[in-house]
Amino acid sequence: MPIILFQGDSITDVGRNRAATGENNSAALGGGYPLIAASSMLRAHPDSSLHIFNRGVSGDRVPSLQARWDTDTIALKPDILSILIGVNDLWHKLSGNSNGTVADYESQYNALIDSTRTALPAVRLVLLEPFVLVTGAVDAKWFPEFDERRAVAARVAERAGATFVPLQAMFTQLARSAPPSYWIGDGVHPTLAGHAAIADRWREAIGL
Repeated sequence: MPIILFQGDSITDVGRNRAATGENNSAALGGGYPLIAASSMLRAHPDSSLHIFNRGVSGDRVPSLQARWDTDTIALKPDILSILIGVNDLWHKLSGNSNGTVADYESQYNALIDSTRTALPAVRLVLLEPFVLVTGAVDAKWFPEFDERRAVAARVAERAGATFVPLQAMFTQLARSAPPSYWIGDGVHPTLAGHAAIADRWREAIGL
């Protein structure tokens, strides 16, 4: 009976109903890639007894995950744990609400994964690459630091032996077929089309 848990910030949260905490619940899964991926997996595997949860929280950074990790992750004992985190670690810095460095992001992310491995030694980790497109809230001041943080996510995944899901190149390629805002409305938060693209890539990466 595999338990799949999606964790992250607003890109994972997407308006999920906090009061609807049950598994395979459309309200609890929010309106983004976790719902789309879950719907497809449940349709494709009706006999697999999948239990799918979303605990993304809008605005979260890595330290925010650390603060709620025992309750929102470890207690659920997921078999597959999917994490997308990092855009707010820079965005909040650019808006003056954080002073975290790239090195802080890496050390904090590694610490989070290490504590997860200790508590859940058999968990399959799936780490998604942070991504943006230059439109809306995203402009030149995001770079090159955002690219450095993307590289951190890849290193954290490699160090942990996690499945890494690259997304930046996918969105860059998609932006050649339609304007960036078609895929990521404000440069950070995907549209429905963008979420569908993430869900497809996520399922390909984990084989479900």
